[in-house]
Amino acid sequence: MASGAARYRLSCSLPGHELDVRGLVCSLYPPGAFVSVSRDRTTRLWVPDSPNRGFTEMHCMSGHSNFVSCVCIIPSSDMYPHGLIATGGNDHNICIFSLESPAPLYILKGHKNTVCSLSSGKFGTLLSGSWDTTAKVWLNDKCMMTLQGHTAAVWAVKILPEQGLMLTGSADKTIKLWKAGRCERTFSDFVTTAEDRSLRIWKRGECAQTIRLPAQSIWCCCVLANGDIVVGASDGIIRVFTESEDRTASAEEIKAFEKELSQATIDSKTGDLGDINAEQLPGREHLNEPGTREGQTRLIKDGEKVEAYQWSVSEGRWIKIGDVVGSSGANQQTSGKVLYEGKEFDYVFSIDVNEGGPSYKLPYNVSDDPWLTAYNFLQKNDLNPMFLDQVAKFIIDNTKGQTLGLGNTSFSDPFTGGGRYVPGSSSGSANTLPAADPFTGSGRYVPGSASMGTTMAGADPFTGNSAYRSAASKTVNIYFPKKEAVTFDQANPTQILGKLKELNGAASEEKKLTEDDLILLEKILSLICNNSSEKPTAQQLQILWKAIYWPEDIVFPALDILRLSIKHPSVNENFCNEKEGAQFSSHLISLLNPKGKPANQLLALRTFCNCFVGQAGQKLMMSQRESLMSHAIELKSGSNKNIHIALATLTLNYSVCFHKDHNIEGKAQCLSVISTVLEVVQDLEATFRLLVALGTLISDDLNAVQLAKSLGVDSQIKKYASVSEPAKVSECCRLILNLL
Repeated sequence: MASGAARYRLSCSLPGHELDVRGLVCSLYPPGAFVSVSRDRTTRLWVPDSPNRGFTEMHCMSGHSNFVSCVCIIPSSDMYPHGLIATGGNDHNICIFSLESPAPLYILKGHKNTVCSLSSGKFGTLLSGSWDTTAKVWLNDKCMMTLQGHTAAVWAVKILPEQGLMLTGSADKTIKLWKAGRCERTFSDFVTTAEDRSLRIWKRGECAQTIRLPAQSIWCCCVLANGDIVVGASDGIIRVFTESEDRTASAEEIKAFEKELSQATIDSKTGDLGDINAEQLPGREHLNEPGTREGQTRLIKDGEKVEAYQWSVSEGRWIKIGDVVGSSGANQQTSGKVLYEGKEFDYVFSIDVNEGGPSYKLPYNVSDDPWLTAYNFLQKNDLNPMFLDQVAKFIIDNTKGQTLGLGNTSFSDPFTGGGRYVPGSSSGSANTLPAADPFTGSGRYVPGSASMGTTMAGADPFTGNSAYRSAASKTVNIYFPKKEAVTFDQANPTQILGKLKELNGAASEEKKLTEDDLILLEKILSLICNNSSEKPTAQQLQILWKAIYWPEDIVFPALDILRLSIKHPSVNENFCNEKEGAQFSSHLISLLNPKGKPANQLLALRTFCNCFVGQAGQKLMMSQRESLMSHAIELKSGSNKNIHIALATLTLNYSVCFHKDHNIEGKAQCLSVISTVLEVVQDLEATFRLLVALGTLISDDLNAVQLAKSLGVDSQIKKYASVSEPAKVSECCRLILNLL
């Protein structure tokens, strides 16, 4: 900065929001005002306070049931001369506010996940992007169209400017643009960017052009007055795209861009490439056939490599958009690379920062910038930036003269001189040591007590002899990804039956169980607890159905029997089948009312957790996921740590399912629940299960990693890295931070 030039200094600080601020935008009115949105679920309007050179909070607007993630201003109109405020939230909704009321004018519903981007246009048009991979066009309070094509979260949206046009909406759910009294086109033009490495231009409601970029996340975009599109990406580069011949880059620049794009890697698990079997792919001759639509993707096999190409209608040719990694049929030996976190690298160095401390993985490709790689490594692992030169020099020295795909097996660790990594040897990152399940074990179960469900039998595999040990050459992660559902098994049948009989005397005559009924329930409880091969009879199941509909103040012993019984295959099928499942889950969800009895809340959550062990139960849980998780998270605010443990376990069991099928929408909801519950939970066992759920969700899924980062989960969990007891909490936390 030149001598004498003005410098920016702090003007004021504005307390008000209780949690981090996620969005800011200038307001149309009053002059100089702005709007903020926060994770505390509020939207606030700040107006200039001239005497104090600061700002005063004029409005605090509420309407979202979860945190607010984005905000934009809808231009003024005859009805609303000061414009409107649109906010998108983690509750999947968009709230529209005026400056006259703290409550929303109306709420736009339709997205199935967090609304993370908004853009407004003329005449009340609004464009929204969501984690559900869609963008939606709204006119006033109606959704006029849904833009489908992205395969990951839509981070940014913009409406392209139109000149001299009038916009109308009609009953056929179309938007028409008029010029000089004639309908010029049916839809506006839109721009979206997403986590799938693409910028997409939409015309007449269809994707007219797909532009791939050599970066994983295309975070933001804007449209200039001349119609050019500007995008910012995770590689730190801003790129401008134009329709103008005069502003088009030179042939050399375009060739360099396409070369950079062709050298990118695409993870087959997170791209929109489908299930890939490299052995069945055609060769390069497949590119002689023209594509059928803009942005069509075609995969070919070139030797041992799988390459992805995209069809450009305007240029009439296939453009290479990267090499595919992680496809079926390829492995470390055939690719000559090292697999780390779902991606292939030329090197994966193992770094010991302190003797006896945890080791850190440093992945590197010879095409990467060593200084940027070093910087990202230090940032990711929260290491002192003073090591930047040392790490960068280490990378340069140990990759000198190497070509793409070759590994160097001779180097010294820049911090300790030890810990040499040999490509081709097992890094152990995916190995699991055989051990007893840390979540289950022996221990008396008493509803509402502090010890239920957490008593361990024998040595804890997370903290005992088979616990995680940091080593320069091998790091074993035994915490995640979790492969099987965690259940609540402990019980004291005598006490359960005693309480059931005691409360049966208080039941109304139409609800009261006969002596024969009680005997049937005692039999079903006995065969479940004794792991008998005998199946419960239809009569026993009928009585259990009757018992769980007792009044809420006495039903908990029956719920306890249900919680244990639902693990039995025949009981699981009887309660969770397609015919009865909806009624069953609806009844249990009703018991999750925050104003209800804690014992019922706890046992309902535990029953849901145990449902996952059966095929019918798991199918029911997946179909009811959105409703169930939305109700369950309302229990986070209480102080009952056992409910927190059950809520964390439910999230963990969903995470196990989503790790298997890579359901990004389901993962997004689970990540949101984890982030929200971590803000209030105090119990370390509940925290540990949330961490295992988090690790399971982000393992081998770069989309989930980016979603977790966008929620700020990495900042939330850092405090657990220093927990001394139980050690499993800090060890699990450090493993997750290595992935983030």
